[in-house]
Amino acid sequence: MADKAIEAVVFDLDGVITDTAHFHFVAWKQLAGQLGIVIDEAFNEQLKGVSRMDSLELILREGGQQHDYTEAEKERMADEKNTHYCQLLTQLTPDDILPGISELIAAIKEEGIPIGLASVSKNAATVLQSLRLEGTFDYIADAARIQRSKPDPEIFLTACAGLGADPRRSIGIEDAAAGILAIKASGMFAVGVGPSLSGADYLVESTDQLHWNEIQASFSKHGCHQH
Repeated sequence: MADKAIEAVVFDLDGVITDTAHFHFVAWKQLAGQLGIVIDEAFNEQLKGVSRMDSLELILREGGQQHDYTEAEKERMADEKNTHYCQLLTQLTPDDILPGISELIAAIKEEGIPIGLASVSKNAATVLQSLRLEGTFDYIADAARIQRSKPDPEIFLTACAGLGADPRRSIGIEDAAAGILAIKASGMFAVGVGPSLSGADYLVESTDQLHWNEIQASFSKHGCHQH
């Protein structure tokens, strides 16, 4: 390992540390229902890792209503959805941390490697508080100050800069295709959680399969092949 020490590990939040996707779905489904648009879990897959306004556009398009509202009306709808979502978030507890994540974080911290959070969610602080993880991360990228959303690498580059780490010696963990693309574009080593994340350097089916020694071994091996 000495030839290529790991300088930082940066986590995505939704779907990696806890699963708030279901809460997003519940809140969007209610809003869509008010508009007479039906969305299901399969449609919800399209919304993962996508910003709030872009998600709303996809829902309106699904119902053929993309031209029916002014920007101000759309903003109001997105705010309404977010208010509902935030109410749901307060129900989270430390039991909602996904399997294997607490152990993974502990193993990384034991080696003194800094960890960061790269979540596009403007509600990240609320989520971390509910999970009692607010003091866990050495740096949290501020979603409100990120200009370009994933697959642009900005948020991961921001997290690495905040941790004082070289992206090429850092690891990003994501569960969405846009997130994997963002990690790769930043020059980091990409760990994917979930099916069909073809661009990942290291892929597992679920968070309980994330073992630090195996990720390290894969990172180390990958380092030898990098150009």
